[in-house]
Amino acid sequence: MNLVDILKEDYRRFPLDQTYSIYAEGVFFKDPVTEFRGIARYQQMIGLMNTWFKTPKMDLHDIQQVDHRIHTRWTLSWTTPLPWQPRIAIDGRSELELNEAGLITAHLDYWDCSRMDVLKQHFSF
Repeated sequence: MNLVDILKEDYRRFPLDQTYSIYAEGVFFKDPVTEFRGIARYQQMIGLMNTWFKTPKMDLHDIQQVDHRIHTRWTLSWTTPLPWQPRIAIDGRSELELNEAGLITAHLDYWDCSRMDVLKQHFSF
């Protein structure tokens, strides 16, 4: 199975049973909320998605590999465990950088909305 196929399956199962062996030990992650380095922190962040949110889901809309980069478009959604149970959705894209061995060395997420827009979704009834 090639890397694109593995990622498709990971998106389908997200956040459960991710294939962490496709990431370099010192993988760099950045999104509009956080930034860190290291596979252990990456695993922790993905694991916390199931702890903090109800029914997290990652819908993959497009994935393309060009040389040593993979580009994805997706929608991340979840239910925030507040009394009114708001369903939150973020459309965005990822850029994954690969090393010569084919491991992911950087995972950069970009949202199509602001952090404030995400916060507002929690209070729009």
